[in-house]
Amino acid sequence: MRNPLPRVFVSLAALVLASSAVLGQKPPETPKPPDAQSAYEPRSGPGAGQKFLEKMSGDWDVVKTFYPKTGDPVKSSGRAHQAMINEGRFLQSDFTFEGPSGKTTGLGLIGFEPDSGLFTSVWADSRSTRMSLRRSETPFNGEEIVLFGKSLDDTSAAGRPRSRTSTHLEDGGRRIIHKQYVPDADGKERLIMELLMTRR
Repeated sequence: MRNPLPRVFVSLAALVLASSAVLGQKPPETPKPPDAQSAYEPRSGPGAGQKFLEKMSGDWDVVKTFYPKTGDPVKSSGRAHQAMINEGRFLQSDFTFEGPSGKTTGLGLIGFEPDSGLFTSVWADSRSTRMSLRRSETPFNGEEIVLFGKSLDDTSAAGRPRSRTSTHLEDGGRRIIHKQYVPDADGKERLIMELLMTRR
């Protein structure tokens, strides 16, 4: 009569190997539920505008010059911290200024829509309870962001001259030049404010 032990050992070894193979496998992933919101608000990823905004991330020394209609320009110094948020979709800017009238803070947010090639920005600061809304009117040219003041009350703003801002990089991305223009009574633009930002 044959000894049954070798067969038992072989069976046990096979069972151990099979168990190891099963245990080594990753459990099947649970499928993600469908994104119901995307039917109403389709998802979109960063584009060329976000790559441009990303170059403005970091810490900056800021010199702000305000040009009144009459009198000498008024300068104030400050600092800014800028960072991309929401997985690289928006640039958030936090400003602090020290000037003749005291300390002010400001918060900006700007985004870019790859489908239209347009930027949209919002600005709020400690000087006022109003928020500034701006949007570009022509697709991004890859070098400069140009925005025009917008009003949520489209009927009252229709036909009015609007302020314009332009922003571009210089010195290999070590300087940001931001200028704001407003229309005079005759409709011609005049420079009202300039930010010179130097990377820290």
